[in-house]
Amino acid sequence: MSNIRLFFPKSLSLNLTDKLDKSQSHYVSKVMRVKENEVFSLFNNSGEWEAKILNISKSIVEFNVTKQLRKKENTKELWLAFSPIKSNYFNFMIQKATELGVTKFLPIIFDRTIVRKINKERLEKVIIEAAEQSNRINVPIIEEPQKLKNFLNKEMNLIFTDINTNNTKINLKKLTAKPTCVIIGPEGDFSEEERIEILKFNGVQPIKINENILRSETAAISALSIINYGNF
Repeated sequence: MSNIRLFFPKSLSLNLTDKLDKSQSHYVSKVMRVKENEVFSLFNNSGEWEAKILNISKSIVEFNVTKQLRKKENTKELWLAFSPIKSNYFNFMIQKATELGVTKFLPIIFDRTIVRKINKERLEKVIIEAAEQSNRINVPIIEEPQKLKNFLNKEMNLIFTDINTNNTKINLKKLTAKPTCVIIGPEGDFSEEERIEILKFNGVQPIKINENILRSETAAISALSIINYGNF
């Protein structure tokens, strides 16, 4: 079997016959040069499946699902809340956070947020590509930008990256069965009012991840790595 993994948004099941979209068909047949009767894999949140190419007609790939390779994953919910940032850095952060196991992205408009709109469609493509390359089955979702007040109404364990705290460790034993969310500040950091509101959140854990002031994407990767290293 080839090492091609593609996200397939529709339902997958044994013996299903369907077609790839134009972009994926081009990738499989023209870029990777997979031929009829060869196989590749398709996945979505229901699991991963082996698919055999039946026909390539007018540059569209028709396939048949021949067997299930992996079942649905029961992963822990790991969220990342952040301020939107400039495009190139944004793509990098989303890509690496997907590789590190984030299941939901929550853009927040803070007082000092500079970039106040996101291209959700473009970011979803970045997420899917990262999931394909990192061998993930479940594909993270990204919410629409929201205010901090709305975000703080969610049920979650909250890890607050706060340069003003002296705490340097996350107490993993305090994390409940609720989703665990890392919150990253904007360029210029949180305002004092925002910091106070976040610290009022029930069960919040502030953590200083470095003595230096980190860029948003660096802080996100560092905090997520700390949680993963702690066998989250």
